[in-house]
Amino acid sequence: MRVKLLATAAFACIAFSARADEGLWTFDNFPAAEVRAKYGVTLDQAWLDSVQQSAVRLSTGCSASLVSREGLVLTNHHCVEDCVENLSTPERDHIKNGFLTASRAEERLCPGMQAEILVSIDDVTVLVNAATVGRTGDAYGRARDAAMAGLEKDRCAGREATNRCQVVTLYQGGQYKLYTYRKYSDVRLAFAPEIQTAFFGGDPDNFNFPRYCLDSAFVRLYENGRPVATPNHLVWTTAPPKDGDPVFVAGNPGASQRLFTTAQLASLRDVVQPESLLLNAELRGRLIQFMKESPEHARIATGELFFLENNIKRQRGQLKALLEPAFFEGRRQAETDFRARVAADARLAAEIGDPWAEIAAAQAARGELYLPYTMLEGRAGMGSSLYAYARRLVRAAEERAKANGDRLPEYADARLPLLEKTTLDPEPVEADLEQLLLEFWFLKLRENLTADAPETILYLGKESPETLARTLAVSRLADPALCKRLWDGGMDAIRASDDPMIRFVLKTDATARLVRKQYEERFQNLTDHASERLAKARFAAYSTSVYPDATFTLRLSYGQIAGWTEPGRTIPAFTTVRGLYQRATGEPPFQLAPRWVAAEARLNPDTVFDISTTNDILGGNSGSPLIGARREVLGAIFDGNIHSLGGSYAFDPALNRSISVSTAAITEALEKVYGQTALVAELTAR
Repeated sequence: MRVKLLATAAFACIAFSARADEGLWTFDNFPAAEVRAKYGVTLDQAWLDSVQQSAVRLSTGCSASLVSREGLVLTNHHCVEDCVENLSTPERDHIKNGFLTASRAEERLCPGMQAEILVSIDDVTVLVNAATVGRTGDAYGRARDAAMAGLEKDRCAGREATNRCQVVTLYQGGQYKLYTYRKYSDVRLAFAPEIQTAFFGGDPDNFNFPRYCLDSAFVRLYENGRPVATPNHLVWTTAPPKDGDPVFVAGNPGASQRLFTTAQLASLRDVVQPESLLLNAELRGRLIQFMKESPEHARIATGELFFLENNIKRQRGQLKALLEPAFFEGRRQAETDFRARVAADARLAAEIGDPWAEIAAAQAARGELYLPYTMLEGRAGMGSSLYAYARRLVRAAEERAKANGDRLPEYADARLPLLEKTTLDPEPVEADLEQLLLEFWFLKLRENLTADAPETILYLGKESPETLARTLAVSRLADPALCKRLWDGGMDAIRASDDPMIRFVLKTDATARLVRKQYEERFQNLTDHASERLAKARFAAYSTSVYPDATFTLRLSYGQIAGWTEPGRTIPAFTTVRGLYQRATGEPPFQLAPRWVAAEARLNPDTVFDISTTNDILGGNSGSPLIGARREVLGAIFDGNIHSLGGSYAFDPALNRSISVSTAAITEALEKVYGQTALVAELTAR
C-alpha cells in the first residue's frame, strides 16, 4: 500500500492536478475555492492579507509568526538554538537550563538574526525575460542575475534601512516575482526552554509520532531600542484543538523538487544524496567522539550535532523515496504525458525544442563536477565560522569593486546588509570545534580530490590536515572589531592582513571561484535555461493550477487535524501532557528536565501537547504557525512524520503528516513550569 500511494502522489504532483491537501501555495495564487468546497471555510482577501502580515521569515532558515501587539514572535527552539548557544557561557548554559526572562530588560540580542515580513508581491517576469532574450548558457545566467540584482536594488532604493527586495524564481524560471519585505535587524531572545524538553525523545523520536516536544521559543522585534508595535498579529488560544478541524500553515518551505525531470531526480538519487549522506555520517561520528571528551565540548557541539543528525535522517528518507521503483515509474508516466501534450502543439514544440535532453546532458556535467564543487565551494569549511568569515570578507571586498549586476548574486547591493550583519555581529567562536571542522574538511578534500590533485596541493601544501587546521583555528576573525576594519577597509585592508585565515582564503579563493564558475556554466545555467522553457510548456499544458516548487518564500498550505493509519496500527492526532510523563524513562533521551519533574502535580494531564495534521510542509516551515479558520494560532510546526521525508519530491495524502507543538501546551508550560507569567499575560491579552 505504501508504494502504491507514493507512486500515485508523485503522478498527481507532476500531472499538476493538486489532490487532497497537497500544495505549497503562494499567497497571490491560493485556491480559496477548493478550500471552501472541501472544508466549508471562506478565506477572503482580508483573511489572506492579515495572515501574510502576521507571518515572519527568519534568517536562520526558519519561519515564525507575530503573536502579540508588541512584537512578540513565536517560533521553534531549534530555530533559535544558535542564538541560545551564542548567549551561553560555561557558567550560564542556556542550552542545558533554558533562557528565562523576568522582564523585557533581560531580552538579549540574537547575533546575526534578521526577521522579515512580506509586504508585497509584484510580477517582474516580463522584465527579467527581456534581459535574457536570445542568450544561452553562461550569457543567459549572467544576464538573468544582473536583471534580478538591478530590480532588487531599484525597487528598494531609499528604503534599504527598513526594507529588503528579493526577486524570486518560481516554476523553474516560468515566473519571476519581486517580494518586498519589512525587515527587522534587532531580534532579541525572550524565552527558550531547555533542550532536554524542546527535543524530548532526541534522535530516536525525530520524524516520528507520537511526540512530546516543547519545541518552541519566543523572540521579540525591536526598532530604535524599543519593541515594535504589531497590531496585526495572530490570536493566541489555549482552547483544545479538535480532530478534523481545518487548519492552515503559513511559512517558508525551503526547497522542493516536485517539478524536476526524471533526469534531475536520478542525479539526486545517484550522485548528490549518497555523497552527502556519507560525508554527514562521518562528521556525525567525529562530533559524537568530540562531545565525549569533556562537558565543555558537549556544550559547544550540541547544536552542531542536532542539525547534522536531523539532516542525516531527512536525507535517508529522501533517498529511500528516490530508490522506490514505483516512485520513478509514476514520474516517468507523468513526464510522458507532459511530453505528449507538448508534441501535440507543433508551435509550442518548435519554440521550446528539447529541454528534457538538455537537462539530462547537464546532469552528466554535474556528476563530474559535484565532488570538486562540494569540497572547494558548496561545503568548503564544513561549517567553520572562521572560514566563512574570511571568505565573506575577501569576496565582499572583491565583489563590491564591481558593478552591481556583475557580482556574484549573494553580493548584490540588496543582499549586502544582511551579509554584513551576519559577518559583523559578535558571536562566540570555539577554537576546538573550529579545529575539528577544518581538519575534517581537509581530510575529505584530500580523500575526494586525491593527494596529487593541483587543488589539494594548493590547499594543503606540505602540511597535514591536522597541522593546517591547528594553524588556521587561531585566526582572530572571531573579533568583530577586526572583521569590521577588514569589511570597511576593502581589498587594501584584506591584502595587508596577517590573519592566517585571511591569507589562506586569499591564496585559495581563485581556485574555488573557478570550480564554481565551471559548475554554473556547465550545469546550473544550462539546467536553468532549459527549465525556463519547460515552465512555458507547463503553463501551456496545465496553466497555473499547479503550485511552484518551494523557494524559502511565504506559502500557505491547507489541511485538517488528523492522525493516520498504516499496517498494524492507527496513530491518533494528539498527544497529551499525561503521555509525556508516561513516556519518560529517566534515561536520555527520555529523561525529564528537573523543572518538569517538580511541576507534574501542577499540570493538567489532558492538555494537548503535540498535534498531527495533513498540511503539506517542508524544511524551512519549522516555526510556522498552525492557524485555525478564525486566525487563531493553535501551535507551531516543528517536524513531519517519517512518511513526510520524501515530501521534497512528492506528497502522499494518506501518510504525510505535519507535527506541531500546541499553544495550549506552551501556555501551560510558561505558567506552571517556567513561571513566565508576564509572557502569558501578553499572549492572552485581547
